[in-house]
Order: sequence, then structure tokens, then C-alpha cells
Amino acid sequence: MEFLKEFWAFLRVRKKIWLAPIIIVMLILGGLLILAQGSVMSPFIYTLF
Repeated sequence: MEFLKEFWAFLRVRKKIWLAPIIIVMLILGGLLILAQGSVMSPFIYTLF
């Protein structure tokens, strides 16, 4: 959790807050890809794309 606090402070100080939505979307897509590897949820995830 400390990493997230430091990362958020870094984004605010460096005026890079616009990167936050991009990073969040990349994390969500990465999580979906990991779920789709061999789980029961894969047919439902594939229908999203």
C-alpha cells in the first residue's frame, strides 16, 4: 500500500496525473488476460472482446 501512496505522490508532483487512467486500464486488461488463461470464466471474458 505504501507503494501506491508514493506513486500517487510522484504523479501529483510531476504533473503526470493524466497517466493514472491509462495505468488503471492496463491493470484491468492485464487482470482479464490472467483470468482468461485457463479458468472457467474464459468464455465470458472472450465475449467482451
